Amino acid sequence: MKQKLRQYKAWLYLLPAILFLGVFMVYPLIDVIIYSFEEGFNFVTRTSQGTGLFNYSYVLHDPYFVQALKNTFLIVIITVPLSTGFALLLSLALTSIKPLRNLYQTVYFLPYVTNTLAVGLVFMVLFKKTAYTDGMVNLLLNAFGAPSVDFIDGPYWAKMLVMCIYTVWVVLPFKVLILTSALASVNPDYYKAARVDGTRPSRIFFRITLPMISPMLFYLVITGFIGAFKAYSDEVALFGTDLNAAGMNTMVGYVYDMLYGASGGYPSYASAAALLLFLIVLTITCINLMVSRRSVHY
Repeated sequence: MKQKLRQYKAWLYLLPAILFLGVFMVYPLIDVIIYSFEEGFNFVTRTSQGTGLFNYSYVLHDPYFVQALKNTFLIVIITVPLSTGFALLLSLALTSIKPLRNLYQTVYFLPYVTNTLAVGLVFMVLFKKTAYTDGMVNLLLNAFGAPSVDFIDGPYWAKMLVMCIYTVWVVLPFKVLILTSALASVNPDYYKAARVDGTRPSRIFFRITLPMISPMLFYLVITGFIGAFKAYSDEVALFGTDLNAAGMNTMVGYVYDMLYGASGGYPSYASAAALLLFLIVLTITCINLMVSRRSVHY
């Protein structure tokens, strides 16, 4: 009797969280799945012309979605490894610096607490060509004899370069903070024993440091993939709200445009695109989980 009473109390304590998750996560997900199969759904009259896979077919053949998918994958493939690698190097450097370590950590963390749109405006000043100036980056290129490049309104590769630099810059502080904490938690006795045996620094890094911080690295890679797939506000900060015209839209931006943009009012297409994004993220997360079983040491 007491055991059942404890179980009832446990469920009672969990009830607010279950209701919250059910109302704000489970119900919307079910709603999105239903919308994605309803063809010609009218949001005002709440009616549709039938059910089927037309919405998925339309989205997959939409050139704007294909472009958004390409942009998103490029951002993911380029920025996640680069940002994680740079963060590891900076964390190792910060860990080896004894004086003013806290000051340097604070300086590196500042971009993370800075407004995304504000950082985007700064990048526009650095890279955008105007009637009055070519931007500070182009001035540096000209100083080395290279021609000016319109990074904001110019060729696709230039815009993608700025987008990747901006993304790495924005996510780097959080990763540095996490990895610095992970490095500080490694037992120093391992390093002392390795130095007594005359182990090379490179071998210490790959045999001790890397395995010990591998759970945090795995966490950053997983969250980095998910965060990069959800990219949207960064692109708006750099290229404005009409990302389709700029050729820099992302999958989240495509979903937003289908709902509220100039071509919006199509919740069925937006739902289909959102579910495709969900399946892609889920697949990559599962692959990472399988890989982590061999390479991550807990």
